[in-house]
Amino acid sequence: MTDRQRPGWFITLEGGEGAGKTTAIQQLTEYLNTRGLDVVVTREPGGIPIAEQIRHIILDPSHTTMDARTEALLYAAARRQHLVEKVIPALEKGAVVLCDRFVDSSLAYQGHARGLGMEAVWEINRFAIHDTMPDVTFWLDIEPEIGLGRIAANHTREFNRLDQEQLAFHQAVREGYVQLAELHEERIVRIDANQSSECIMSQMFDILYERTQDFMVRTCK
Repeated sequence: MTDRQRPGWFITLEGGEGAGKTTAIQQLTEYLNTRGLDVVVTREPGGIPIAEQIRHIILDPSHTTMDARTEALLYAAARRQHLVEKVIPALEKGAVVLCDRFVDSSLAYQGHARGLGMEAVWEINRFAIHDTMPDVTFWLDIEPEIGLGRIAANHTREFNRLDQEQLAFHQAVREGYVQLAELHEERIVRIDANQSSECIMSQMFDILYERTQDFMVRTCK
């Protein structure tokens, strides 16, 4: 199933810790709902029971001995089940799927920051996702120091294994996203996450209107 053979739209949000993806997805959902679109909101790893259980294993703060390749394989396994059980069926029904993280996270975190190599991690995920890729990816770009500061101030957020990583790791994650954005500039849209929420959403709305106008007209008829 190539990108434009499917009736729905697949939109993903990426970024380092504390970039504001959760807030952005909530506002995007409201924006799309007001246009009468069927919106499915989900996340990775997770979104369905099996993938949520894998998420618990991956992010458990006590699993400090987890091997980097094990981590990459677990993410890919959760991604596959999530796709076949939730994402692909929604796209085939013509829905807009908003997903918090997708394959770019694995490439940035495990491929670049863990040092496994983006090509090696891509091969694992190419098998998992087959040919299902996002139509648009919003990368909320934030300096790691600022993002981690936001997390420290948010006492309602879950504490996970990645929160125990040093600043250098999160800086490497951002470097990975920079590389991905340069390689896939036709798909990945960089958004400065240091801006106000209003500015961020305005940019996202403009991009979605530009890229999905035909889809919206067709779907809302």
